[in-house]
Amino acid sequence: MDKIRIRGGHALNGKIQIGGAKNAALPLMAASLLTEETLKLAPMPHLADITTMVNLLGQHGVKVVLNGEGQNGGSAGRALSLTADDVSSVTAPYDLVRKMRASVLVLGPLLARFGKAVVSLPGGCAIGSRPVDLHLKGLSQLGAEVEVEGGYIHASAPQGLIGGRVVFPQISVGATENLLMAAALARGESRLENAAREPEIANLAECLIAMGAQIDGVGSDTLVVQGVTELHGAEHAVMGDRIEAGTYAIAAAITGGSLDLDGARLAHFDAVAGVLREAGVTVEQRNGGVFVSRANHALVGVDVMTEPFPGFATDLQAQTMALMTVADGASMITETIFENRFMHVPELRRMGASINLHGGSAMVRGVDRLTGAQVMASDLRASASLVLAGLAAEGETLINRVYHLDRGYERLEEKLAGVGADIERVEAAE
Repeated sequence: MDKIRIRGGHALNGKIQIGGAKNAALPLMAASLLTEETLKLAPMPHLADITTMVNLLGQHGVKVVLNGEGQNGGSAGRALSLTADDVSSVTAPYDLVRKMRASVLVLGPLLARFGKAVVSLPGGCAIGSRPVDLHLKGLSQLGAEVEVEGGYIHASAPQGLIGGRVVFPQISVGATENLLMAAALARGESRLENAAREPEIANLAECLIAMGAQIDGVGSDTLVVQGVTELHGAEHAVMGDRIEAGTYAIAAAITGGSLDLDGARLAHFDAVAGVLREAGVTVEQRNGGVFVSRANHALVGVDVMTEPFPGFATDLQAQTMALMTVADGASMITETIFENRFMHVPELRRMGASINLHGGSAMVRGVDRLTGAQVMASDLRASASLVLAGLAAEGETLINRVYHLDRGYERLEEKLAGVGADIERVEAAE
């Protein structure tokens, strides 16, 4: 099993190309099940989760063709064509679904187009339970009969789904995506209220509209869908990865460097940019990207609370905590989205961080320096926080279980090495 070795203390300077967003690409890929015509998506990131979704769609009978190898090894220029004209199975088996929770996004499209779907319940998740009850309740409100038996969701709508009003009791990105796709082919009007507002959902809605769906309220918390009898193929651009952009913005801040994040949009991570500015970092939209710099400025501790978009993204909480470990003063970081998202704390402490946990909050007192250590990654974003800490630490940091990183960061060590980091991937035997 590979590890990542980092020798810290180098300011990062230069340009990083931001790739297509994993969290946008996965529901877009699931949307290919809504039509028999070809859906073409680009740029498509080369990530483990994308491969998992390709395998899942392939077993349903979707034809998947990758065009282009990307530019300079990246996702730019890589397009994925998906054609679901001969779907042979409406069952999503446990062996595939257990690898990635986003696999449950095939439920809505399969049910809407074929009138039935059998989808394994997702397995456990390191950062919390993340139940799918909101998905199932919403589909029931669109006329589906839903039962859970033997670890599988059995959903049916022999006469097709019927438009209805769904009020989400709490904001859920996945449930909003599943219900939006299902409503596109339901008879009549559907209203999705208290819907999640993440940019990835707007990206999905724009794709569905390009496929012939009728959706109003894109970007708001109320989505109104007029169902159509069928959708057609389309070409659609996958939005840039705002979590990747935010992570590299923090990399510039924690190392005292300056980075141009090509392809990033500040509006997609504005709450994070606000925290960075409070901490003493320059963040500006420039020339088709975002410029981030902390040259010759001290970091200042800032309080952070995660919230649904447009609030501070939970997927950047761990990375921000790494930044606050070397800021002047104290900061309180409060996690409101996932209950187990502080598993990076013991590993940061191994590197000299001063962090005390109080329920869903972490009190971080900045230290003069972090020191390199051997650490263990517990999940995708925790892995990124340890990379960031390693970039700032004195000495050598060795990160284990880096397969988590490959789920969400394309060529991370190459991108960082290209802007001055001393970082390499090594085999575990070394």
